[in-house]
Amino acid sequence: MINCNLKPLFLAIIVILTYVVVTSKGQLRVGFYSQTCPSAESIVRNAVQEAVFGDRQMAPRLLRLLFHDCFVQGCDGSILLENTETSERRAEGNLGLAGFEVIQSAKTQLEATCPGVVSCADIVALAARDAVAMTAGPFFGIPTGRRDGRISNIQFAANLPDVDDSIELLRSKFKEKGLSDRELVLLSGGGHSIGTTACFFMPKRLYNFTGHGDSDPAIDSQFLPDLKAQCPFNGDVDVRLPLDSSSEFIFDGHIFHNIRNGFAVLASDARLYDDMHTRQIVNFYSGFPSVIRRLSFKADFAAAMVKMGSIGVKTGSDGEIRRVCNSVN
Repeated sequence: MINCNLKPLFLAIIVILTYVVVTSKGQLRVGFYSQTCPSAESIVRNAVQEAVFGDRQMAPRLLRLLFHDCFVQGCDGSILLENTETSERRAEGNLGLAGFEVIQSAKTQLEATCPGVVSCADIVALAARDAVAMTAGPFFGIPTGRRDGRISNIQFAANLPDVDDSIELLRSKFKEKGLSDRELVLLSGGGHSIGTTACFFMPKRLYNFTGHGDSDPAIDSQFLPDLKAQCPFNGDVDVRLPLDSSSEFIFDGHIFHNIRNGFAVLASDARLYDDMHTRQIVNFYSGFPSVIRRLSFKADFAAAMVKMGSIGVKTGSDGEIRRVCNSVN
């Protein structure tokens, strides 16, 4: 049973203030570029700010980009490569990814200021952090020092978390990356606090959940007709709908209320309520008075982002610093 107090909040703050992620071959640390490229983080932040101000959907796109990079070969910028027809970004689980031009814009500016210093992998991590902060989410120190990978293969993306995965499969995929049930809830569910999804991801949940022409019983009975109206059977799969219609552009964790009450849009979010352990975590983040809930969620999400951002990183002499982000040197 989860003790609904502020312990996770304080633990998360401690993790964030530690600021160092130790790897087997080196370290990531906050301020890695403080001597070699002091303006690195501000250049990335300005590029993200310009993009988000021009298109509010860019914030969740940049957040999603980091998730999809880290879950395939680690956080090494391999999702950015497009040198072949078999690059990982062409995998079905990566369909709809966007924001690549923002990463390259920041890289172009960084190469003009500090050539050959800042990795594309670090730009992806910093951009995701800044995008969250620009939607009223937490701003936190994110360790840098990643180097870029040289390999991108569609086969390596075969095990990405999928919207139609069972909770058992989701837990297994996150555990494989060293992430706990709490981090599953925070990153998979909480990460959907902002943004939209496409009807492309909805047919099974709405029209063939168990293979017998039925709908997911976890959907609230009054919410189901709304979802079907937005994503009719054999309708336009490119139509987009907000993941949290009450606060689509505000990173506030309200999505946990949606999950608890049957108003989750994505099947994978609803599945977080299928398991006793993840259900308790959802209840934890949806049960506090609003101010405390927001503070706890944001601090814990920041800590989860730092941990995810350390998955499989390349440091030291591993990898390279790409000159452009969509191609190896």
